[in-house]
Amino acid sequence: MEFSKELHEDVLSGEITVSFRLWRRRKVAEGRRYRVGPGWIEVDSIELVPFSSIDEDDVRRAGETGLEALRRRAAHAGPIGDHTLLYRIEFHPVH
Repeated sequence: MEFSKELHEDVLSGEITVSFRLWRRRKVAEGRRYRVGPGWIEVDSIELVPFSSIDEDDVRRAGETGLEALRRRAAHAGPIGDHTLLYRIEFHPVH
């Protein structure tokens, strides 16, 4: 899984533990490990959810300042409306 370079430290420290992706198809699998900068994460779960279901806890766990900031970050692959389906990926760092 790819993360912006400025997020690597927070992902690897466990500060960020969820990510939302606008993918045409699933690109990661539960139980698999993925390199993030100098470290690794392991995917705990992945599911499709509508953007409107994202709550404040998920926004915080994604390392964003608010719902619209999360929408902007995830929208690099296309526009995201309230009913757009995103992959919600939970993960943890592997030390």
